[in-house]
Amino acid sequence: MNIRECVPSDCQALSEIYNYYIRNTVVTFEQVPVNAIEMEQRVGLVQKKHTWLVGTDNNQIVGFAYAAPWHGRSAYRHTVETTIYLAPEQMGNGYGRRLYGALLESLISFDCHVAIAAIAIPNAASVKLQQALGFEHVGVLHEVGYKFDRWIDVEYWQKRLLV
Repeated sequence: MNIRECVPSDCQALSEIYNYYIRNTVVTFEQVPVNAIEMEQRVGLVQKKHTWLVGTDNNQIVGFAYAAPWHGRSAYRHTVETTIYLAPEQMGNGYGRRLYGALLESLISFDCHVAIAAIAIPNAASVKLQQALGFEHVGVLHEVGYKFDRWIDVEYWQKRLLV
């Protein structure tokens, strides 16, 4: 797998990957699919401060990972929320660990101190990924999301990048 910074021409493939999760899972709490233009706008906002990486195999995008500001208040400026999505048919190939690992490594150059991951649960694959990359479970927010006619809990995980 090759890992590189996202470019605008990637956004159609990114929206297709993400829309699968919108339509079929509670992994994201979004409920309305996004188009390539909206995805490009989101990528642009993230890239103003951090990075948005894509993973490719044979020139096909297999997933993406990015970090966005945790909150807008200035005291949070060294904390980011990390996100990763893989094309569903690419899960289990080791792409997630490599792509997410590259994202975490890149965050050090952005002076990020803590990375936070929010996981709608249950989600064994995401929990396993956080554990494999050294995240620590720090809490659960109960019934904070509602999708597909059910309440969903969210676990929070964090990793210190700079000690």
